Amino acid sequence: MTRKKRNTKPQWKRVDLHLHTPASADYQEPNRSYLDIIRQAENKGLDIIAFTDHNTIAGYQTMLEKINQLKLLEQLGRIQQEEKQQLKEYRRLREKVLVLPGFEFTATLGFHILGIFSPEVDVRELEFILRQLNIPLDKLDAGSGEVGATTDVLTAYRVIDEAGGIVIAAHVNSSHGVAMRRSGLGGQTRMAYTQDPHLHALEATDLENKGRRTTARFFDGSRPEYPRPMRCIQGSDAHRLTRDGKHLGVGERVTEVLLPEVSFDALREVFLGNDFALTRPYRPATAPLDHIQAIREEGDTIVQAFHVGYTRRGGRRHAILADVCSFANTNGGAIYIGVSANPKEQPAGVRTPSKLIRDLQEDVERRITPPLDVNVDMQETQGKKVVRLVVPRGDDPPYAIDDNKIYVRSEGETDLAVRDEIVSLVKRVWKGPADVAAKEATGHIEPPRTGVEIVESQERKGTLYHTMRDLRNGNQVKNVTRKSARRLWHYAITQAEEHPVDASKVEWHGDIAVLKQRQHRSRTRYDLVQRENGKLRAYYGVTEDGIHGEWAQMVGLAVD
Repeated sequence: MTRKKRNTKPQWKRVDLHLHTPASADYQEPNRSYLDIIRQAENKGLDIIAFTDHNTIAGYQTMLEKINQLKLLEQLGRIQQEEKQQLKEYRRLREKVLVLPGFEFTATLGFHILGIFSPEVDVRELEFILRQLNIPLDKLDAGSGEVGATTDVLTAYRVIDEAGGIVIAAHVNSSHGVAMRRSGLGGQTRMAYTQDPHLHALEATDLENKGRRTTARFFDGSRPEYPRPMRCIQGSDAHRLTRDGKHLGVGERVTEVLLPEVSFDALREVFLGNDFALTRPYRPATAPLDHIQAIREEGDTIVQAFHVGYTRRGGRRHAILADVCSFANTNGGAIYIGVSANPKEQPAGVRTPSKLIRDLQEDVERRITPPLDVNVDMQETQGKKVVRLVVPRGDDPPYAIDDNKIYVRSEGETDLAVRDEIVSLVKRVWKGPADVAAKEATGHIEPPRTGVEIVESQERKGTLYHTMRDLRNGNQVKNVTRKSARRLWHYAITQAEEHPVDASKVEWHGDIAVLKQRQHRSRTRYDLVQRENGKLRAYYGVTEDGIHGEWAQMVGLAVD
């Protein structure tokens, strides 16, 4: 039964897509009924829930069989008063709460994956999917998390997605999660498990936390080795009706989704899209999360930019288009107009957002080539209306303004691309896991993943010319001088020319060391140095996002 509520405009709906029932072998209250679970969902104000028992659809099937049995008794005129009340309650609750079928699949190596499906899908089809995932026939109704050798993670993503389901990596940052930082996974494997195109969302347990070390921040697309931004949601993973100490109950960890109607199709459309402002953690007894205010805490980054002004005067409109172009040429991202990057400043807002949206859509269509599908819409923050542009990472670079101005994004800045960067854009090819594995197999400490390195320097007619490497993407640009260099490049060249590295004065930690640590725009940046094959390699302006492995241990950060 699919229940739809059509609204005049999208509304925030509360969903909990990770609920167990007595069909799970580890359910803590086996005597609870399915009516109890749905009734508790109603009490918590939930609009959509999913039954996701371990490697089985038996819980959802049992509920349907119970309802059908009651309906048959009603048709035959043999229904008792107590049964009549049960059927009435089922009908009432299912009009208020959409119950979706699903399962929590245990993949090879023990990783957990949620598959959520439409209630229009027959239960037998869902059992067939579980059999495709190599769940043994004698385990289909067991509800156990231990089912022996099944199917690998990436195959499971593909099978569930191609069957029309929503694919969610369960509790990714904790036990049995594909992104758990101390799971023993190599960087190549974790990248593949969290960036696969068949994966629609990551379920995290720390969405209420703030800071740069959270799951949502890690997977926001700003890290070079994780360029695909991932939607992060939360679910209760409830194995009981109500909370008991550390064990959560139904609706204890909820996600809000902006939906035009309460239906599986509308929900899946959101999860397959790239508009991450359509989901947010639900925080009861507090004001709803202000998505824009929250991201302003991060400031300008490689995947987000802010503009207070938006008129054509003073080149403001061109600056916005330059950001659109640079995001398309880099990792994609979002641009917010009518608000500054400083979270302490009051938003200025946009006076006529509908007109600005039309103007920006026309500007993008007319001035940026090749064609780029940019979504432009209105958002609200602190009572002010702002305009947002969601820019995809383009698949046909380089993108240009007026056919000849090509921009790229580096950290939180947009700059005109130089020749070598344009060449790299033309030759851009996605580097898959095999390339990452080749890097990891060199036996050397991998350089940081943000900042810049001066690869080579030559003096010609009294001027030093440098070859610069962007550590985020590996691009090299030749013939950069101190005069022509961008901000971070200028800083690196200035440091190299005025304060060359003296190995005898460096406090080494094995073959790596910190040259300098400084604060820049509320972020800590490091200048680092490495001894390799008898040479010194200096890395300037490295942020925490680019520090990993032995580098992280040296500067006192948690190892990713």
